[in-house]
Amino acid sequence: MFYFIFPAIAGISIVIARILNSNLAKIIGIFPGTFFNFLTGLTVSSMLLLFSGQSFFENTSSFNQIPVWVYFGGILGLFIVSLSNYITPKISAFYLTILMFIGQLFTGIIIDFISMGSLSVGKIAGGLFVLFGLSFNLYMDKKKEAQNVTNPAYSPLD
Repeated sequence: MFYFIFPAIAGISIVIARILNSNLAKIIGIFPGTFFNFLTGLTVSSMLLLFSGQSFFENTSSFNQIPVWVYFGGILGLFIVSLSNYITPKISAFYLTILMFIGQLFTGIIIDFISMGSLSVGKIAGGLFVLFGLSFNLYMDKKKEAQNVTNPAYSPLD
């Protein structure tokens, strides 16, 4: 049961966070909005750590075994959140969700390849299929917009 509830909550929280971050960025700016996003994440993560009863410094001996490139995840997250705050008001929620899904899928494929040395043909094919569908949908939307411009009597209710 939890295997269905937690992913649903995570997905909903991503959409809500994206909307809240975008609205905050409109009010105070992209980079201050990104800062408060990370501050909120740090606060919630710290509270979860506190309530879990575990110590942050439990396995300090293993910190030196972590590859340096892993620490660039924070910088990448900063870039992604800032870009998302900038792009969210400019495109539809549908396209943004699909683009984020495609980005996460291909990033996961790259991470799997780097860490395990294997490629999943099914994941690549699925990602390309979704990317093709998105591209086709964008093409059809642009074509419909062009028809609306050349035919001003057209009504979407027709």
